[in-house]
Amino acid sequence: MSTAAQPYGRLVNSTETPAIRIDHVSKRFKSRQGSITAVDDISLSIPSGQFFTIVGPSGCGKTTLLRMLAGLEEPTEGTIELQHGGGDGPVNSMIFQEASIFPWMTVWDNAAFGLRMRHAPRAEVKERVGHYLDKTGLSRFKTAYPHQLSGGMKQRVSIARAFANDPAIFLMDEPFSALDEQNKAVLQQELLRIWDEDRKTVVFITHSVDEAITMGDRVMIMTARPGRLKSMIEIPFPRPRSVLELRAVPEYGHLVRKIWDGLQGEVREALGAEANGGEGK
Repeated sequence: MSTAAQPYGRLVNSTETPAIRIDHVSKRFKSRQGSITAVDDISLSIPSGQFFTIVGPSGCGKTTLLRMLAGLEEPTEGTIELQHGGGDGPVNSMIFQEASIFPWMTVWDNAAFGLRMRHAPRAEVKERVGHYLDKTGLSRFKTAYPHQLSGGMKQRVSIARAFANDPAIFLMDEPFSALDEQNKAVLQQELLRIWDEDRKTVVFITHSVDEAITMGDRVMIMTARPGRLKSMIEIPFPRPRSVLELRAVPEYGHLVRKIWDGLQGEVREALGAEANGGEGK
């Protein structure tokens, strides 16, 4: 059964429906060696407002799954339903591993890009962009260009643009993986603080077990390729959270160990497949 012929799969407006429903979704790619299954028969539901994190070994199909949610790839089998959420905003906004901002635009124009593309009123653009540049600490850099910014500041621009565009769902593909540990901790805290205002639905991919626990309400562990749902872990820590204080809590260490115990065999299998010339996405 193929997904509906729409750019985001099937769109749903009912408030009783989960923000995201994935039903027996698989994705296969053709290669010189034949057909490669990147994602295999995944089914899950993500409630509206949940911060959902995904961990798994390299090549397990995490990014492929996210791209299907974004409408950039179509499932080979199964269906994906996304709740629109009402309002004028888009279904989703995606934040990538590297800051995907336009080098010829100022910080302000980059942050306003999504709103201007959908012809939002000038007053709304001014209010929303100003608000999120302030929240990300970029207000005094609004006339700067990307070449004048650090890597962490560029990623802040990506975050400000995504939030200003007011999507129903945020899709984040390892947005802090290129940053040093200090910048990563600061941006993790900033993202949690900004997200806590509206509690939009987030699907957040990471290789870091620490990051998955710190950010998430629920963590999905994926198997080595072909990527399947191995287990689901509920995160019990209340919000709002302090990134540094949370990591000093004994239960935090226990959760890290629990998730790592479920993940380490998959990482070994993925490394073995790479050594034998395997492929993955």
